[in-house]
Amino acid sequence: MKLTNTLNSLMIRNYFIYIIILMTGLLTACSVDEALTLEIPEEGFEIVQHIPVDSEGRDTNALYLDPRRIRNEEFNSSELNTFIDSMYSIMLRKEGVGIAANQLGKRLQIFIIEAQVDNPRYEVLGPVKKQVFINPKITNVSKERKNFWHGCLSAKDEKRGNVATFEWIEYECQNQKGEIQHGRLDGFSAVIFQHEFRHLMNGTYLDYANHFLSKQELDKKIDSKELPFFESANDSLPLLIDGYQLGKPLEEY
Repeated sequence: MKLTNTLNSLMIRNYFIYIIILMTGLLTACSVDEALTLEIPEEGFEIVQHIPVDSEGRDTNALYLDPRRIRNEEFNSSELNTFIDSMYSIMLRKEGVGIAANQLGKRLQIFIIEAQVDNPRYEVLGPVKKQVFINPKITNVSKERKNFWHGCLSAKDEKRGNVATFEWIEYECQNQKGEIQHGRLDGFSAVIFQHEFRHLMNGTYLDYANHFLSKQELDKKIDSKELPFFESANDSLPLLIDGYQLGKPLEEY
């Protein structure tokens, strides 16, 4: 009788241990933030839109939450490559010249830039070759700044905003294989890089610009030479990546 009671107690204890382990596993699985994974939603991606400061939903919007680094074991994987292919496909479909992962609701340190010759929105500025930047940081910048009126895939139906970017930047990042890359970007390519880098720093140009114009108004004023376009900017124009410390990884921003 005593042995039977002992066995029953052990069985009951083991049963409860099993239940605790099972529930812990389920809770862990449920607590995984999908925004921190490379998984592509079954319904596909939608472009995440800007939410103004102090507005409902901003504190859960991927555009305003810290993105994580891509880990060593994720490089050169089918998951990473498929994810980047999806990003690029959406960028082309929306006629963008750049796209960051958090614009698709994914808190990951990845962005792409490219301006094709026939892009109707920016063909006047010339082409920019396709480049993928993973875990990027800026290592050096010019003293000179450029004036640019920004639009954004995450600012649908919003006015263009006037902010400054550095005339050139030097960067360090990793490619899809995980190899360290160094380079320099000038002109329009530097503008796009800083625009996407701003997304990974959290935010959009709408959070920093003080002057806004509709695209129609802007085009008219630029054509009439009433407004400067892509010319030197002074320190009075807000800097798009203000606050970033050169050489620092984004997780330390």
